[in-house]
Amino acid sequence: MTTPAHGHLSALQGTALYIGAVLGTGVIALPSLAAEAAGPASLLAWLGLVVLSAPLAATFAALGARHPDAGGVATYARHAFGERAFAVVGWCFLLAVPPGAAAAALFGGAYVAAALGGGTATTAVTALVLMTGVTAANAAGLKVTGRLQTVLAAVLAVLLLSAVALSLPDARAAHLEPFAPHGWTAVGPAAALLVWSFAGWEAITHLAGEFRRPERDLPRAAGAAVVVVGALYLLVAFAVVAVLGPAAGETEAPLGELMARAMGTDARFPAAAAAVLLTTGTMNAYYAGAANLAAALGRDGALPPWLARGSAAGEIPRRGLGLVAGLGTVALTTVLVTGVGTDRLVLLTTGSFVTVYAVGVAAALRLLPRRTAGHRAAVAASGAVLLMVAMVAMSGVYLLWPLAVSGAALLYRARAGRRSAAPPVPRPRAEADPARGPRR
Repeated sequence: MTTPAHGHLSALQGTALYIGAVLGTGVIALPSLAAEAAGPASLLAWLGLVVLSAPLAATFAALGARHPDAGGVATYARHAFGERAFAVVGWCFLLAVPPGAAAAALFGGAYVAAALGGGTATTAVTALVLMTGVTAANAAGLKVTGRLQTVLAAVLAVLLLSAVALSLPDARAAHLEPFAPHGWTAVGPAAALLVWSFAGWEAITHLAGEFRRPERDLPRAAGAAVVVVGALYLLVAFAVVAVLGPAAGETEAPLGELMARAMGTDARFPAAAAAVLLTTGTMNAYYAGAANLAAALGRDGALPPWLARGSAAGEIPRRGLGLVAGLGTVALTTVLVTGVGTDRLVLLTTGSFVTVYAVGVAAALRLLPRRTAGHRAAVAASGAVLLMVAMVAMSGVYLLWPLAVSGAALLYRARAGRRSAAPPVPRPRAEADPARGPRR
């Protein structure tokens, strides 16, 4: 077992980081999409994915507790399958974060534009401000990031719970009938839509070494986050179906509709606040993890060595953060200039993240001792990963992205290996100078 590193994150801050990574912007839109696909029976899809999240979170927490390293899932892949797997998983995760962050920032910006006006200009400025703010917070170190995330998670939980509690008096039992208007088989497509709302359990593994006591705090943080995230998702989904009824599948902003019912007024500003909180929390967690990963990849030869600074616990990987922030800005600029939809950015990230999940769970089955809770969780998590792989298989051409990233990672690793293995070039022998002696 790797000797635990000593960082500054507490179990409470870790819980907040998990919540930020998993409770993403999907809570704003996906309850409506799921209700459109399966009606009230979509609640079964939410419940099923909450149950599947538990072994997935437990698996990655067990790996992080045993191998607390900035490389996260990439490090587990190396221990289980070697250096090539390390490079592939590291690159897939790292290069999935910038386009995903750009999409999230634009999503939050769109809600702000709906509240303030200004259209595309407001959306773009808000997205840039969000990315800059998250970068600045991470540049200040994980003490600041952890505290910020704790505040964000608390405010977000209060906001969501308030929206649910104040809207429930308008709930009607009749809105739950018929329970499965499109048949029970519609629960499957609804679950497919919701799978991506539960991604994020792997992100915090890159920060495992930053916990004060990873072997104790990481499992506690993951367990608490499963409960909080699961409860919030289920409460919001139930309120959307029971309060909005048939209109649940017709609105593009179900959380905003709940807030309008709860407050009896225009909910654009509360909905924009919720979108900004969700976006900031998600980006904050992923930027922190990706920056640490970039430093670990530089340290271990899968990226240029100059990125290695900040890879030790307690250090700030500012060079890795700069790389992530720079690539995120490039992705954001590309979307704004070309007009490519954010849905394409999201699709680019999904295949990469499922690759990380699949290899991570496979590594857990190999690394975690048998007959332990962690290994049993990994066995159960295998089913969740198979479901994710099946969903990604339907994305078609976007599967080429993780394949291209994997090929680039292997090519870089091979070239870097040849350079490090090459014998040193012999220096020319010094020529004698009768007057001055040997030339130096």
